[in-house]
Amino acid sequence: MRYELTDHEWTAIRPMLPNKPRGVPRVNDRRVLNGIFWVLRSGAPWRDLPDDFGPYTTCYNRFVRWRRAGVWARIMNALATAHDASVQMIDTSIVRVHQHGACIIRNRKQSMGRSRGGLTSKIHAVVDTNGLPARLALTAGEAHDNRLAEKLLSRLKSGSMLLADRGYDDDWIRALAVNKGALANIPPRCNRSEPICFSPYLYRARNLVERFFNKIKHCRRVATRYDKLAANYLAFVQLASIRLWLRFNDGVDAPPTASMCQKVEVLSTT
Repeated sequence: MRYELTDHEWTAIRPMLPNKPRGVPRVNDRRVLNGIFWVLRSGAPWRDLPDDFGPYTTCYNRFVRWRRAGVWARIMNALATAHDASVQMIDTSIVRVHQHGACIIRNRKQSMGRSRGGLTSKIHAVVDTNGLPARLALTAGEAHDNRLAEKLLSRLKSGSMLLADRGYDDDWIRALAVNKGALANIPPRCNRSEPICFSPYLYRARNLVERFFNKIKHCRRVATRYDKLAANYLAFVQLASIRLWLRFNDGVDAPPTASMCQKVEVLSTT
């Protein structure tokens, strides 16, 4: 069936799943994970899960229980430890909240914000040289892009290059990069009185973070937010990112602009 884990992906992710040596053995992990990924990719309600994956309640309960236990976040962090930190790109993407996901009191506490188009949420992401996610976060749709910049860039490594759009053109962000020993290549705003060093050529590599958002939004459960709880929606974003890492390690999604990233690395050290 479509969207199922390949043998290589299952071999890679299996050791990172919780171990249950005692008690009643749980339902086949691979079948349940395939059911969760089917919901992620298709965007269908849990009740529409095909019978091949077993009862939908089993998949849903496993998804929520492991989310609460931090399993998805740990797998994401474990895979992201191998990221190429020579170039890091930060950006955001707005997602429309479906009407079924807005039926909760005090939407603001669930990272939902109201604008002209209705309720929206905003995904914040930091990706590496290959366009693979390293850090993820979620806010309301009307939040400024740089609201979580300090948190997401806290692991910026010395000698790396930070690429971002004009929304991150603030002195404190540039100072943060300098304190971390990194180089910030951010286009200056038109109202800046003092000139800022900026390379349009290096900035071209920033399209990788845009491609990342495009890839995870192939998953309908990410492209439109159906979840009332922000924690559940962020877990789906993490699962989509985990799948990107697994496919990259399997050699399916090789970075299309590796040569460009190599040029960025060379120029950033000169």
